Amino acid sequence: MLSHPNVIAVQHALDAADARDHTGTGCRVIVLDDGVHTAAAAAAALGVEPAQIANSLIFEVDGEPLLVLTSGGHRVDTAKVAADLGVAKLRRATPDFVRQHTGQVIGGVAPLGHPKPVRTLIDVALAAYDQIWAAGGVPQAVFPITYPELLRVTSATPAEVA
Repeated sequence: MLSHPNVIAVQHALDAADARDHTGTGCRVIVLDDGVHTAAAAAAALGVEPAQIANSLIFEVDGEPLLVLTSGGHRVDTAKVAADLGVAKLRRATPDFVRQHTGQVIGGVAPLGHPKPVRTLIDVALAAYDQIWAAGGVPQAVFPITYPELLRVTSATPAEVA
């Protein structure tokens, strides 16, 4: 699975950004035995709190993708985020829309490694943790990173999303 094109794209993006984990070591995508399609499943597999999982959720805003990196302990308040962005509606993207804009499938969408940059918001609640985990391009792949590093490598905008 480490040779999957999506995992390779994510690892290349992490390397290109010189992304570091909580120990200061370069971020490395790891592959778990099973897919982890939810924050609860990822947290159980990694032995961490669900709130330490950075869920990558794609929404459609006026035909464009919006990536919201939210703590696994939250649900995105779409009305609040839409109001904060000054848009009428934030719609959950279809699987085809997600794949078109990220090259990845729901359940494995990484915060980077997409064909082109995607506007990104990051849940400020993730800042409470020294280490957080994000998807690595397929449902079985994840990587550790810190909040400041995830903010930096994605050029995300911090936001209260719940």
